[in-house]
Amino acid sequence: MKATWSGMIRFESVALSIRLYAATEEHPVRLHEIHATDGSRVEHRRFCKAENREIPYEQVGRGFALGDGRMVPLTDEDLAHLPLPTKRTVDVLGFVPFEDIDPISYGRPYYVGPGPGADRPYSLLVEALARTGYVAVSKVALRGRERLALLRPRYSVNGAGLSTPATVR
Repeated sequence: MKATWSGMIRFESVALSIRLYAATEEHPVRLHEIHATDGSRVEHRRFCKAENREIPYEQVGRGFALGDGRMVPLTDEDLAHLPLPTKRTVDVLGFVPFEDIDPISYGRPYYVGPGPGADRPYSLLVEALARTGYVAVSKVALRGRERLALLRPRYSVNGAGLSTPATVR
């Protein structure tokens, strides 16, 4: 299985390399918009108001609206340089008993595996969480957004896995 994210778990002065793997996949049914009277497909066109013409998708960008209505264009490079404190890091904020977290608040689950050279410290973390019955409340940046996450043992003490329900609301 291919890792969807790689980085570090960090708590206090400890850091270890990890990889995230998607635990589930979504396969939504894609519906098309149609004209109800004749069943033909509906098109969405990109239209430039200033030039009063249709423009190709390649010319569409993103921008931030200022209070006075002006737009500030943003490139993918601009967005990649935004400072996210948890970029490529799972910052452990603290440890709480597993039963204190209501499963209704779980979002998308991931499996966590050790990164290069982190097999031993990773196994120790999994074992410590499994034996104590605690989970690690963490912050992580996934897909450009910072989220709260839980790191919890997935298997018994002998097992090697953590899962991160990716959003604790």
